[in-house]
Amino acid sequence: MAFNKYQVIKGAISYELANFVFNYFLLKRDAVKYMYENNVTHDNGILGTWGDPQIPNTYSHYADPVMETLLVKVLPVMKKHTGLDLCPTYSYARAYKKGDELRRHKDRPSCEISTTVNLGGNPWPIFIDGTGANTVIDEYKNIHKPNAPAGTKVLLEVGDMLVYSGCELEHWREPFDGNICGQVFLHYNHVNGPFADKNKFDKRPMLGLPSFCKII
Repeated sequence: MAFNKYQVIKGAISYELANFVFNYFLLKRDAVKYMYENNVTHDNGILGTWGDPQIPNTYSHYADPVMETLLVKVLPVMKKHTGLDLCPTYSYARAYKKGDELRRHKDRPSCEISTTVNLGGNPWPIFIDGTGANTVIDEYKNIHKPNAPAGTKVLLEVGDMLVYSGCELEHWREPFDGNICGQVFLHYNHVNGPFADKNKFDKRPMLGLPSFCKII
């Protein structure tokens, strides 16, 4: 099957696996919050953070080992459904809360092929603009050009995955009116693409390492 900028893979992971990962991530969030609030440890990124400026005050985790395992596990599924030959770069998970908004943006070079997998919680659609337009003026102030394309609304069920050209297509989520939504973003480069070598594992020596282990 030819890949055309974005595609939904139904049941990319099983409901049971998604539910396990979702509950694992919520438990980890709560345990890490306890440790931070009681000065057991500090926020250095290894256990996740509430300091991501893209979604302030929401628990996020770069390269959680479970998510990094998913990053590799789903590669055969993606190959089967898209025909793409990919190398993994990094994973990023979030437990979104009521009022969160993912502003319109494109991804960085380690995300030539991006995915979002619905792990559980309340439904929350993602919008994607398949035209490839460049309308964002300031992502963090949510400023974009007038008459930006409305995009396509994609609503994933638990275990479903949206695969998309993250560096080419603007994508976003409108303000969340549910209570909790768990998503994991799994990012890849093309095996024979311009970023495959220099962005291997997002410039880390191996998968599973935190971002401060990057070799710049």
